[in-house]
Amino acid sequence: MHTLKTSAAFDSAHFLHGYKGKCANIHGHRWIIEIEAGADSLVQSGEKRGMVIDFGDLKAALRDLADAFDHTLIFEKGSLKNTTVTALSEEGFSLREVEFRPTAENFAEYFFNILEEKGLPMLSCTVYETPENCAVFRKG
Repeated sequence: MHTLKTSAAFDSAHFLHGYKGKCANIHGHRWIIEIEAGADSLVQSGEKRGMVIDFGDLKAALRDLADAFDHTLIFEKGSLKNTTVTALSEEGFSLREVEFRPTAENFAEYFFNILEEKGLPMLSCTVYETPENCAVFRKG
C-alpha cells in the first residue's frame, strides 16, 4: 500500500448547541485537516506514472475545502434563530450552516466523504481542533 499525506488549516468559530459546558459558547479554533490517500498500486503510464495521485491535485482539493470554512461562524442547522442568522448575515458575517453538530469527529467524516466524492483515494481524515486533540475517520 502506497500512502500520501497532506494537510491544510483554517480558522473559524463554532459552538455546540445543547452542550452543557464552555463549548456551548461561541469560540474559535485553528482547525487542521490532515488527509491520507493511498492505493495498492501506482499509476503505470502517462504523466502521473509512478504516483498514487498528483500531490498538486490532492493539496488543491483539500485547500479548496479548508478555504470554504476559513473565517466563518460554523453552526448546526436549527441551532440559531432565523432572526439571528438574518441579523448576522445583514452585518456581513460569514456563516456556514452544516447538517451536523460541528465536532471534530463529525468534521473528520464530513471532509473524508467530500474528498472521496471528488474522486480522491481516501484512507483517512484527521481533524485537529487543538494541537493536542484530534479526531480520525477511516473508512471501515
